[in-house]
Amino acid sequence: MPLVAGVDSSTQSCKVLVVDADTGDVVRRGRASHPDGTEIHPDRWWDALLTAVADAGGLDDVAAVSVGGQQHGMVALDDAREVVRPALLWNDTRSAPAAGDLTAELGGPEVWAREVGLVPVASFTITKLRWLADHEPEAAARTSSVCLPHDWLTWRLAGSPAEIVTDRSDASGTGYWSAATGSYRPDLLARALGHPAETPRVAAPDEVVGTGADRDWVLGAGCGDNAGAALGLGAGPGDVVVSLGTSGVVTAVSLVPAADASGAVAGFADASGHFLPLVATLNAAQVLDVTARLLGVDHAGLSDLALSAPPGSEGVVLVPYLQGERTPDRPDATGSFLGLTLAGTTPANLARAAVEGLWCGLADGLAALRAQGATVERVLLVGGAAASPAVRLIGAEVLGVTIDVPAPEEYVALGAARQAAWVLDPASGPPAWESGGATRHVPQTDAGPAVRARYAEARDLTLVRLTKR
Repeated sequence: MPLVAGVDSSTQSCKVLVVDADTGDVVRRGRASHPDGTEIHPDRWWDALLTAVADAGGLDDVAAVSVGGQQHGMVALDDAREVVRPALLWNDTRSAPAAGDLTAELGGPEVWAREVGLVPVASFTITKLRWLADHEPEAAARTSSVCLPHDWLTWRLAGSPAEIVTDRSDASGTGYWSAATGSYRPDLLARALGHPAETPRVAAPDEVVGTGADRDWVLGAGCGDNAGAALGLGAGPGDVVVSLGTSGVVTAVSLVPAADASGAVAGFADASGHFLPLVATLNAAQVLDVTARLLGVDHAGLSDLALSAPPGSEGVVLVPYLQGERTPDRPDATGSFLGLTLAGTTPANLARAAVEGLWCGLADGLAALRAQGATVERVLLVGGAAASPAVRLIGAEVLGVTIDVPAPEEYVALGAARQAAWVLDPASGPPAWESGGATRHVPQTDAGPAVRARYAEARDLTLVRLTKR
């Protein structure tokens, strides 16, 4: 049985899975932490990778390796391919004004959506390049090439070859590569940075892009983290992946590229040759945290309360914009309970309203994906909040679709491992690994449309209140 290794170099840590290439079974695993903060020298990623590899028992017996990683980070390199300054991560928001400037300079969001499939926000690499040009012009002048976190790690794993490569999934989150056309927009990069710069070659998902220095394994192109998770889950066209962490992410494997001028949907590519339109919400699992604290229960108690209430929570609605919201774009919004009555204001209804509100916010994202041509036949639910029975059951009801909850796993690293197995046998396509332990939840009632309609009324009331401030 050949072994392959998948890496997930995320914001907080580096995870390594050593996997049986034939079955997808995890044989060994390792982990190492990354420093806190929104900027980091890439050497710290390398140190963590070496530690995680050692924790996983090394790579001497593997045949292929692939790296999945956090998207959008700016790694600026000079002529000698030395790091110019610590990398700015996706969650560094100092480039928000630059995003607004770039959007206006090109003629507005409609132009950006048409040209590269997304509208600039602070997370995207292109806005960080403009920040660099504006605030650290000497560093910007030294920058002769720009790559992403997983590109840099792949380059280091291969012993620093002449070529730095990326893949289409990660390139699609830069703001200067179009998933629709499969090509860079060097003019946009130069507009942001102030001068042209070299970019990594975009490799095919089944391509060998290098070999491990002094070792007998080959390297795949790697992928961005959301694409890696979709690949690890075996998601295909018609599948939507919902990840419920502190925030929520809704992605759809689609046959058509997205170009949403509202900015709600980012037109990313996936790691298999399709597209991966993505919607991010700011409020997800933390909605459950706050409501549980409000009611004086733990998460199991919150779930029990929510499931004891009827669909629709007897008219109680939570609009869960606890820290503003990104989808829809309401950064100054606050959360609101509406529809409170003497009879209906019970702990059970408040608990269920929290879960329904969380899912209705995600349903807005799902509607935005559908508007961009994605089909929705099944939802794959991952993340910490997926452990809640109420989240699973009420989610299926609110969305009106089947929800599958796979067994907990490091799916970004597993997706990278699946790509590594793919490059060993490109003619066969991605290996068809069986995902064990998934539970399926189907809608038990047809209450979803009414719940979503009541939520939409409450959501729009909050918009009226905001516009009157």
